[in-house]
Amino acid sequence: MKKFSGFTDKETFTQVPDSFFRHLLVEIDDADELKVTLYALWRIEHMEGRVRYLRAGDFAACVPDPASALEKAVLRGSLLKGAREDGTACYFLNSPRGRAAAETFAKGTWSPGAASSVPPPERPNIFKLYEENIGPLTPLLADALKEAEQAYAPEWIAEALGEAVKNNKRNWKYVEAILRRWKEEGHAKEQDGRNAEEPRGRDVTRKVEDFLKR
Repeated sequence: MKKFSGFTDKETFTQVPDSFFRHLLVEIDDADELKVTLYALWRIEHMEGRVRYLRAGDFAACVPDPASALEKAVLRGSLLKGAREDGTACYFLNSPRGRAAAETFAKGTWSPGAASSVPPPERPNIFKLYEENIGPLTPLLADALKEAEQAYAPEWIAEALGEAVKNNKRNWKYVEAILRRWKEEGHAKEQDGRNAEEPRGRDVTRKVEDFLKR
């Protein structure tokens, strides 16, 4: 057995409903069923879009032959299964969003794509990004970062931190101003007619400083 090095405060976390611990954890006695249930909670939590689903093959990452475990999870009610005459089958989490998705699938108003979904990439969370690019965290900054994580896309936050480092403005106030400006004025990776890095950097700094003066 390979020894686990332990959890850290530098990683992202998956939300797990309290009902899982109050009911399912004590009721599930099959290890594979427990694995597919937890795997579904993790994968679906990190998906985007209105309809979130998994195929049987997606669970092979945690259970090589997941058919029996998925059947048990569906019978228990933690997962929902939608199947069509052509053999297409999808699994949904038994949540309000999942039930709505399963209903659209059953009615035929939505069809899944041909390819299986891709597991979410391992990505440093906002605290790690901040400490690596800006500096040590304080309790007040940690609260501000948590709020930003809810308000802005992770890609925006990473890019805004990169802009702050590039322009030698290593403080959260500057990063937050970039994010607010993008939210109000629109986000664009490239500015028309600005291909040189240095002029673009000066332009970003000027715009952010003007935004801070409001």
